[in-house]
Amino acid sequence: MTPAVGDELAPLTMQFTRADLVRYAGASTDFNPIHWSERFARGVGLPDVIAHGMLTMAVAGRLVTAWTGDQGAIRSYSARFTRPVVVPDDDTGATLEVTGKIGALSEPDESGERIARVDITASSEGRTVLGKAVAEVRLPADS
Repeated sequence: MTPAVGDELAPLTMQFTRADLVRYAGASTDFNPIHWSERFARGVGLPDVIAHGMLTMAVAGRLVTAWTGDQGAIRSYSARFTRPVVVPDDDTGATLEVTGKIGALSEPDESGERIARVDITASSEGRTVLGKAVAEVRLPADS
């Protein structure tokens, strides 16, 4: 199938628990207490412990890599952190819902390759958590 402007990518839903945040902190070496200490997070004005912004952005990026099947196809990816993902201390945690739509397609270059702009929406509890989330993706000549 040839992609077209307006095509929607398959949505992605991800749960974050406090245990996930601890594992991510270990992998990223980001041990900021806003990601694990409710007392500290509330003390600095947050509603509760929040997910790492880069974890949120990375999960949103998975929407695009799942669509392309090739992490190397992403030329650029950017987003603004507009609202934190609050992760309650329970067995469910927080839900991140990610959707994407092809916002633009370039004309084929001399090799037949095109660039797709994917506009990404990431939300938690019905509120957008990433703003201006956009990925540019190389599409092979046969797509």
